[in-house]
Amino acid sequence: MPASRTEPGGSAVVRLLSYNIRSMRDDTDALARVVRACAPDVLCVQEAPRFFRWRKYAARLARETGLVYVTGGATATGPMILSSLRATVERSEDVLLPRTPGLHRRGLATAVLRFGPSARLAVVCCHLSLAEKERYAQAGMVLDRLAGMGADAAVVAGDLNDEPDGRAFRRLAAALQDGWATSPWGGELTSTAAEPRKRIDAVLATGAVEVLGCGVPAGLPGVADADLRAATDHLPVLAALRVPAV
Repeated sequence: MPASRTEPGGSAVVRLLSYNIRSMRDDTDALARVVRACAPDVLCVQEAPRFFRWRKYAARLARETGLVYVTGGATATGPMILSSLRATVERSEDVLLPRTPGLHRRGLATAVLRFGPSARLAVVCCHLSLAEKERYAQAGMVLDRLAGMGADAAVVAGDLNDEPDGRAFRRLAAALQDGWATSPWGGELTSTAAEPRKRIDAVLATGAVEVLGCGVPAGLPGVADADLRAATDHLPVLAALRVPAV
């Protein structure tokens, strides 16, 4: 997995980690160890704490992983973005998606980040619906939001609640590069952490981004199998992305 760096000419290699953390209800020490070992520039969280004193938990996660809070959490109904100090936040916005009666309301955490003098990356962190029809519609909303963020280099990261042959996943992958399919690295399956059988978590990028590697960081130095099982009920997805200078 390539290390983070700024390259001659201003392009940047950015490490992005997508992780469903189940509201930090499991082993938070194991969670922090996994994140630190992955050394992400951007952490896209799903199921961030979103109820009583949620900001305290967000601050704790940031502190224990050496990152800083960017946006999201309860204000996006769960998706949250953290970053390293390497990133400059140009703008951020939390987006609530339309509510379907009887179902949990979903939202997006979004940010445009700059690395070095001129490498700009738009990030959308999402957690799509368990309901197939709503999930498909939300995939379209994610693409619309991404297209309106004003950055050619852009990425969607999250828990899609859909496998690669599902309609929502295919809708996203038709417009974006599926990181694992483009440049597989590490492991493929993400759910559950104890018995991974499905790939429902993904990182997808526009054509302006070069995917250098993407997958579950099992076997990465510092990432213990016991910590992956204890941290939460999903496995994380780590991607190395080359973002061009603009």
